Amino acid sequence: MDYKQDNGMIEPENRESNVRYYCRAFPDRFERAKGSLIYSESGKAYIDFMSGAGALNYGHNNPFIKSRMIAYMQDDGISHGLDMATVAKHRFITTFFDQVLAPRGLEYKFQFCGPTGTNAVEAALKLARKVTGRSGAMAFMGGFHGMTLGSLAVTSNRSYRAGGGAVLPPAAFVPFPNGFHKGFDSIDYIQRILTDDHSGIEKPAAIVVETVQAEGGVNVAPISWLQNLRTLCDEFSILLICDDIQVGCGRTGPFFSFERAGITPDLVTLSKSISGSGQPMSLLLIRPDLDVWSPAEHTGTFRGNQLAFVAATAAVEYFRNEEIPAQVQEKEDALRQFLGGTVEDIDERLQTRGIGMLHGIDTSALGGGKFAKTVSKRCFELGLIIECSGRDGAVLKIMPPLNIEHPLLERGCEIIAQALLDCLERQTDLRSGVPAFRP
Repeated sequence: MDYKQDNGMIEPENRESNVRYYCRAFPDRFERAKGSLIYSESGKAYIDFMSGAGALNYGHNNPFIKSRMIAYMQDDGISHGLDMATVAKHRFITTFFDQVLAPRGLEYKFQFCGPTGTNAVEAALKLARKVTGRSGAMAFMGGFHGMTLGSLAVTSNRSYRAGGGAVLPPAAFVPFPNGFHKGFDSIDYIQRILTDDHSGIEKPAAIVVETVQAEGGVNVAPISWLQNLRTLCDEFSILLICDDIQVGCGRTGPFFSFERAGITPDLVTLSKSISGSGQPMSLLLIRPDLDVWSPAEHTGTFRGNQLAFVAATAAVEYFRNEEIPAQVQEKEDALRQFLGGTVEDIDERLQTRGIGMLHGIDTSALGGGKFAKTVSKRCFELGLIIECSGRDGAVLKIMPPLNIEHPLLERGCEIIAQALLDCLERQTDLRSGVPAFRP
């Protein structure tokens, strides 16, 4: 085995599994972060257009949230409590209900599932099967819902699914209305499947949907389609699970991404930015009549992260106090101007799309994933962290903190434009035999 050596010692990175990914895409050693900036060990600052894969909607070390966490720890607040009744959990439930659910006329019950999003998806699928007595699920091509076996079964990426190394639970996949299969009438297709006794597909316990496919390449579902999906689920007595793990907590503007369609899912999964601080936490919101669990029927040692409750309570208050939806709308307008103007003027083959503070630049016509990866690498060299998503990784995903300062947002966009120009120039030079640029 080829280990990197440093003064005769094995580098710590080479003690870590081959499965590591982000450290390969962004090869620097990071030490601290504040707001929308991440600093390397050497002191170099990077603008963050990734937001912890959506876990840091309100920026790194948000002062309002951090102060609550510090005070709680200094007061020796309980740090681990399984699902025991605690002051921290009580405050979160009360605050979330009063400030998020009640104003929207939502009556969900809370289930705390574990440290990460896939735990909430697993719980939702398990509950749907228990409620309906049916075993299957239906999901959408391009959807991502997690990497454990249950959630992996409703994740469409073949390479991720192959990593499971096992036969996955039954799930049927249907084209998503935007993105790769844009224009396909998936609602009609599902109706035909469910009414055709020769379709070979049984009626599922649930349909799982992201209103915006983030990992799938920033594909935004039309409002009318979401409304028709809700109607279809009601017609066939199928539970509708909305996966709001990456695109909830204000990412699209409102707190929940499904609000724009005026629908109410039966089950909602939340994680990532629910704690607003990077503290591990996942939450399943359950329509009250569906809460058929018996005590301890679904458990997990870390389903009661007390510090996450403290942070999440502060995050809800921050969302309200800082009028996050208005901030998102203002910055969305700026992003649309940049994407529809500067980016599309750089090369008409670049396609742009998105909503709120989640947008994508589709480079499929310029070489796809290979080209997008080169652009991401060039952005990193210029001081911007941005990742790729979608089929073949061909979409540059713009996902900065919702409260990013305007100068940093503008500078990040300038870096993207420069990186695109540099990489297009390099692509042209390579084709003509001229030596490529060397950053």
